[in-house]
Amino acid sequence: MLTDNEKKVIASIQKDIPVEKKPYAQIAQNLGIEERLFLTILKALCEKGIIRRFGATLRHQKSGFVGNVMAAWQVPETQVDAIGHKMAEFTQVSHCYRRNPTHDWPYNLYTMVHAKTEAFCLEIIRKISKKTGIQSYTLLFSKKELKKTSMQYFINKRPHKK
Repeated sequence: MLTDNEKKVIASIQKDIPVEKKPYAQIAQNLGIEERLFLTILKALCEKGIIRRFGATLRHQKSGFVGNVMAAWQVPETQVDAIGHKMAEFTQVSHCYRRNPTHDWPYNLYTMVHAKTEAFCLEIIRKISKKTGIQSYTLLFSKKELKKTSMQYFINKRPHKK
């Protein structure tokens, strides 16, 4: 079970972190705790494996990466882990997931590839295919982003001001 302070810290880092010299001091102040306590809790959550990673999200379309493709690969089940690790080594791959295939959809490994153009995405896919030997795949190019948000597990509820 998580403490109330642990839940508050998790909730506070689920959204944008202030771009300033001491962002954690500002977040801690907003929570009504000392920065040192905030950092201690944050470190403990990481050490326990509750927080697995801490990163920034790049809005790839706004930064010039307009080629985005989800590649669905048909990989022998006995090779999924090994092939998945090889695919994940490509810097253009941001996500690599194993999912259950179905009768009508035999693909079990998925990679998201980002590049400057769709043509460059295709080049990366060809390189992945050549490196892994996997030739059965289908490509789903992004056409329009409809929603992109981070998951929120806890939400800080602020009292309404009257």
